[in-house]
Amino acid sequence: MLMLFLVSGWGFAQNNTNSPYSRYGYGQLAEQGASNSRAMGGVAYGLRDKAHTNFANPASYTAVDSLTFIFEAGMSLQNTNFDNGTNKTNAKNTSLDYLSMHFRVGRDFGMSLGLLPYANVGYDMQMETYNPQEKEKAYVTNYFGEGGLHQAYVGLAYKITRKFSIGANISYLWGDVEHAMMLTFPYNTDAYGVGKREHVGINSFKVDIGAQYSFQFGKKQFATLGAVFSPGYNLNNTTYIQELVGLSTAILTGSSESLLITETDLDADNGIPMSIGVGGVFVYDGRLTVGMDVTYQQWSKVAFMGNKDAFVDRYKIAAGAEFLPDPQARNLLKRIKYRAGVYYNAPYYKLEEKRASNEWGVSAGMSIPVRGRSYLNISGQYARVNGLTSNFINENQLRVNIGITFNERWFYKTRVN
Repeated sequence: MLMLFLVSGWGFAQNNTNSPYSRYGYGQLAEQGASNSRAMGGVAYGLRDKAHTNFANPASYTAVDSLTFIFEAGMSLQNTNFDNGTNKTNAKNTSLDYLSMHFRVGRDFGMSLGLLPYANVGYDMQMETYNPQEKEKAYVTNYFGEGGLHQAYVGLAYKITRKFSIGANISYLWGDVEHAMMLTFPYNTDAYGVGKREHVGINSFKVDIGAQYSFQFGKKQFATLGAVFSPGYNLNNTTYIQELVGLSTAILTGSSESLLITETDLDADNGIPMSIGVGGVFVYDGRLTVGMDVTYQQWSKVAFMGNKDAFVDRYKIAAGAEFLPDPQARNLLKRIKYRAGVYYNAPYYKLEEKRASNEWGVSAGMSIPVRGRSYLNISGQYARVNGLTSNFINENQLRVNIGITFNERWFYKTRVN
């Protein structure tokens, strides 16, 4: 018996993933931080940066001053190597990661609007099993999926005291996720094959509540503690399953005239988890920033397509730093913000009744002043995904993140005497 395994890459796909692990649930969860956070390993909960939007913690919106309007956009390019111990292959992706605006709406109020990804699905796998002496009995199983979830958010923050701020993001969450499996006999044109498509459409809302407390000790030392809480609940959804039966050639080509298709609508629960994130940032002299975050998401309590045992809990820990040599220097190299970080992630994927993989990564980048208080943000990230089951697949990811931050004094009024 010979088994071949293939992960095929969709060149420069727009959903930013080719990972076989995106076949589970809503797929690969997107990073929720902006460009500066990604360069620092994902640290975000305690960040209060007047020059950047931090939509990972809505309490940070009060950090912007009353004259400033910030617009940010980010994109990424990714190359991934897949290895199952026998075969290797590569895939490339590029995507627009986020758009956001950030501004003050009152003396103690800050506001942000934006578009973000929530999760991405994109995989195409093939497993062929055959006996060389009886090739006509060979069968091929194809697994493929596409889609993802997106969120449009409105966030508002209020500074209760000089040191303490609270905020909330209300997001509209929408998108379609499709997982499919086809079993065919490609060497026997008279043989029948079967297929199954699972479709989940989401149209719902989510809420993220954040808080930050900042304090000073000494003349140059500052610190901020941050926390974010998101309640878990079932989402408004449309779920159905399609079952296909027909000649293998019809299954492979998708010729609906030759297929028997049965569609079943499901009144199924599809949820998102309760999530808690805490972190802290230490700032020295306005030039050195060091921070750490811890995130916990209770995916084991979430149902997907009615299955209440689909996932395991997710954990992530991140640490990072930023260094600004001299913000007043004329030398451009001394006004660049240099960043680096590391993280460890235990994803929510579940296979063979246990966690399917774990992940760790390192990142580094910089923010280059380009005009006034605007920045070009560039960072690189290496991530390693290790499979933990007998059907393991390892991934080596190299990602380049590019962001632009327009930081302008739009509300400044010139006075002429």
